[in-house]
Amino acid sequence: MTKTAERLPAAAAPLAPLPGPASGGRGRRALADQVRAYGFLLGGLICFALFSWYPAVRAVVIAFQRYTPGSAPEWVGTANFRRVLHDPEFGAAWRNTLTFTVLALLLGFAVPFVLALVLNELRHAKAFFRVVVYLPVMIPPVVSALLWKWFYDPGAGLANETLRALHLPTSNWSNGTDTALVSLVIVATWANLGGTVLIYLAALQSIPGELYEAAELDGAGLLQRIRHVTVPQTRFVILMLMLLQIIATMQVFTEPFVITGGGPESATVTVLYLIYKYAFLYNDFGGACALSVMLLVLLGAFSALYLRLTRSEGDA
Repeated sequence: MTKTAERLPAAAAPLAPLPGPASGGRGRRALADQVRAYGFLLGGLICFALFSWYPAVRAVVIAFQRYTPGSAPEWVGTANFRRVLHDPEFGAAWRNTLTFTVLALLLGFAVPFVLALVLNELRHAKAFFRVVVYLPVMIPPVVSALLWKWFYDPGAGLANETLRALHLPTSNWSNGTDTALVSLVIVATWANLGGTVLIYLAALQSIPGELYEAAELDGAGLLQRIRHVTVPQTRFVILMLMLLQIIATMQVFTEPFVITGGGPESATVTVLYLIYKYAFLYNDFGGACALSVMLLVLLGAFSALYLRLTRSEGDA
């Protein structure tokens, strides 16, 4: 070994890099990202507080007050609830709302599921039929209700004109006390059909094909495959949509407001429409808020059930 080699120092162990401007810049960028994220979150919380939470809390307070615009509120306890309970339209409104919910479940549960099954089996023009099914959802609710109001017109409406062309008896549709509520259920089912069909269709397409192949090898027919494969595999989606539909249909307002005006003879007065009448026709905001609190409690129970089921499914 040469003397030059002997004088070379041994290889030193690598030293940890000293913190410099680069690492400090990364820390500042991370802090700025967090501040920006919390800023967006704060904006959303403020919007919810002003437009959702504050009105809800305020409605609960007004439910126990005699309140009219331009006058000081007066605390009356449960007088608003007692007055609302003795209103002749109170029972009719709840009866119509519950009947509407049941009928909407029968139609809105079966029809979208059957359509999703049909769309799932199509081999051609799938995209076209999905657009056709979803099209009613893209129409504004008020426009849709006005179209159906003309469709149901007992004189020159398209429904009765079609029946006359087929030499079939006509109907009063939304103008008859016996048929008005069913007519509104048809409108609501048609208007909300597309979204439900697409959710069912997504659930059907997530079912493994091996399950259907095994069922076919066992000799299962179409109805047996639906009963023993399709329904069990989509039961959670079915239950969730059922609960969401109950919550939505119990708040029906647009159809009776635009098409029937609550008539004929209070046959289509719903709870939400009665709340509207108390607030904007009777100028009784205390009674309107009392009805709102009753509806809030009922829908809160269904919402709690929905959250519990979704949380249980997520934990599983």
